[in-house]
Amino acid sequence: MRDAITAPAAPAAVGPYSHAIRAGELLYLSGQTPLDPATGALVIGDVGAQTTQVFANLDAVLSAAGRSFHDVVKATVFLVDMADFAAMNEVYATVFTAPYPARSTVAVAGLPLGSRVEIELIAR
Repeated sequence: MRDAITAPAAPAAVGPYSHAIRAGELLYLSGQTPLDPATGALVIGDVGAQTTQVFANLDAVLSAAGRSFHDVVKATVFLVDMADFAAMNEVYATVFTAPYPARSTVAVAGLPLGSRVEIELIAR
């Protein structure tokens, strides 16, 4: 069984997907990009500013599911340019505490709406 989570405080989905799916004890969060939930527009700025917005959006989804960053067990980060890794990582380090979730970081050719970063999470 899977239950869809909709987070009113997160940006509306830009495609046919749920903000998150609860399947048993795990919560799978769809990737979030740096969209302003109030306007639906891409946050303008460097990858640090964009990563900050991504985590705000992910926090809204986690909260809607009754979870927090403390419950995250896996993160996948997608970057358009690996030169942005250090700036993304600087913001990432302010969100999580030890023991840190497992993580993969992948360079991609492009992301929706011109975003420089997208992050998806799995939480328990």
